[in-house]
Parts: sequence; C-alpha cells; structure tokens
Amino acid sequence: MSIFAAAAASIRRYWVAAIAVAALQTAVLGYIIESRAAILRNGAEVLLKTAPVDPRDFLRGDYVVLNYDISSVPVQSIVGGVPAEPGERSLWVRLKPSDGGFWSVAESSFQPLPEQAGAVVVHTRPFYSYGSSTGDSIHVEYGIERYYVPEGAGRALEQARQDGDVSIAVRVSSDGTPQIRSLLVDGKPAYDEPLY
Repeated sequence: MSIFAAAAASIRRYWVAAIAVAALQTAVLGYIIESRAAILRNGAEVLLKTAPVDPRDFLRGDYVVLNYDISSVPVQSIVGGVPAEPGERSLWVRLKPSDGGFWSVAESSFQPLPEQAGAVVVHTRPFYSYGSSTGDSIHVEYGIERYYVPEGAGRALEQARQDGDVSIAVRVSSDGTPQIRSLLVDGKPAYDEPLY
C-alpha cells in the first residue's frame, strides 16, 4: 500500500468519526429540545402563585428568581411520614386547584404517588432530608425557580413579584417534570415560552 493510499484511508476514518460524533451530538441536542417541547405541548397545566424572595444578584444576568407557595411542603402533608434516616431524597407532591385558580399542595410522599383525577403530581429536585429532626415544613425546588427575561425587564418583574402580582403557568409531564409555559403579571401573560 502506498503512502498516499494509507493517508487517504486515514483521512476517510477521521471524516467518518467526525460525522459520527456530529450526528450523535445533534441527536442528543434534538432529544433535549424535544423533551422540553413535549412537556410544553402535552403536559397538564397548573397555575402557581409566586412568593417574594430576596433580591437576586444583578451580576448574573436578566432573570427573575421565583419562589412558590408550593416550595414549602408541610410535613403533615407527607403520606407515610418522613424517613427517619437523614440523606438525599426527593418528594412527589400532589397539587390540586385551590382559591383564586392557583394550585396548592394536597399531599406529598417520598414514594411515587398514583394518578388522581383533578390533580397533578410534581417531582422535586433532590434535597437533603434531615430525617426525624425535620421541622414543620420542607423547602423544595422543582427546577422552575429561575425565569430568564429580555434584557432590562428583570427589575420591573422583580418589583411586580415582590408586590405579589406575578404568577406562573406551568406544564407538568406524566413523570412529574415541570416546565414554565408563561409568566403572568396581574393574571395576564407577559412572556410565553416558545416550544423551540
């Protein structure tokens, strides 16, 4: 085999490898985008009331830090109680509509909750449970605590949030993963999330 033939074969292998890597990266990125879009298209919609939080760090960009009434899960709502041993855990939280059209915690569990008509189950992010020394409530996050807004819009939205005028429409997939669909100010959509 000549040097040119060996070099050509080597170049072909590199091109094939490069194309395979590019195809794999494209497939992974497409999967991530479609997973989020599928939740926004097909998920059950809930309306969440935001609760005030301390002002954000303005050096990180234009986004609004969101805290929800459902971020504080009452221990008395936990079916089966809190596991005695401390450790990293997650909760499944059943939400039901309450006053004003907002959804609130109906019950929760450290085990998956079965489906129930008129309710939606949201799965929290992992958190550290203190076991038997847990207080009256457990603070949890759902992965929807930050909402990016157009440049310059963050401060006005933060003020509206502090005044209690901001709510969030969320879509929840069948496995309990939430995605923000839109941000509402005084009950009117201010920002809608595009599917793609």
